[in-house]
Amino acid sequence: MTDTATGSGKFITFEGGEGVGKSTQVKILAERLAENGIDVLLTREPGGSPGAEEIRALLVRGGTDKWQPMTEALLHNAARAEHLEKTVKPALAAGKWVISDRYADSTIAYQGYGQGVDINALLEIHKISTDDFWPATTVILDGHELHRAKARENENSDREDRYERMGDDFHEKLRESFLDIAKNNPDRCVVVSADGTIDEVAERVWRAIGMENKQ
Repeated sequence: MTDTATGSGKFITFEGGEGVGKSTQVKILAERLAENGIDVLLTREPGGSPGAEEIRALLVRGGTDKWQPMTEALLHNAARAEHLEKTVKPALAAGKWVISDRYADSTIAYQGYGQGVDINALLEIHKISTDDFWPATTVILDGHELHRAKARENENSDREDRYERMGDDFHEKLRESFLDIAKNNPDRCVVVSADGTIDEVAERVWRAIGMENKQ
């Protein structure tokens, strides 16, 4: 398994179900790290590079059943390969900390646990497409906050809400899957409660990545 120890760069990913507040927390963390003199690149998956963003548009819009699960998994890995080579690895080589809103654990959770693709097959595809490249730390936000996403469900037919519309049973399965991923990868993953105020969660994240002694 490839880690991210490239110079002084560090790769941190955020995972969790829909609506738990990941996008908010990655921005807060990036801003706080920058205030502490760390050069930070904030990115996302699927996406994060020009080619990967084109693939993202195929994945996050439209009908919930538009792709076969394996097709989705392959598209996510294709986007990830582009993202790594064009964005993540160059930034790490330059000594930056890279924070990504989602990474490979989401493919394992969504297409594996959620849609039934064999998890060992997904891990092998990841190994092939990324040379088994994993983050140094994965923060898994855990909570029951899908209502944030569902409240936005019908606002715009062109919204990036395809996964949000996959049903309550699917999303509860996602929550369980991320907790299982964390249990199976204790050296990399840390579970952070998404309950409470934004500031309370941000403090938990700060401690989770080992920055509790930083102002």
